Amino acid sequence: QVQLVESGGGMVQAGGSLTLSCAASGSNFRITGMGWYRQAPGNQRERVATIESSGATFYAETVKGRFTISRDNANNTASLHMNNLTPEDTAVYYCNAAVVMNSRTYHREGQGTQITVSS
Repeated sequence: QVQLVESGGGMVQAGGSLTLSCAASGSNFRITGMGWYRQAPGNQRERVATIESSGATFYAETVKGRFTISRDNANNTASLHMNNLTPEDTAVYYCNAAVVMNSRTYHREGQGTQITVSS
């Protein structure tokens, strides 16, 4: 079983920065896509940023130019550096990974971490 453990997050004032980290643990697996989704109260879950093992990235239009995703394939970790945060970024952020085990792909998600941006 592969588990994702998230760290980082918390509260920050508008214009501030935060970094989220996500680490996958387990055995006999590899990760293809990895990234973050977020969900604010009353809103649908939104894909924020993802990164493939090739390094190809996706960013939501709402975070382009402010967020940067990176990963360490050897250690199965990823980070999301968030700059110039706004109150609209307030949400629970979930690390998500596409995990390949025994030639099958499974999606795993972390426990979620709250980010609150005050104006």
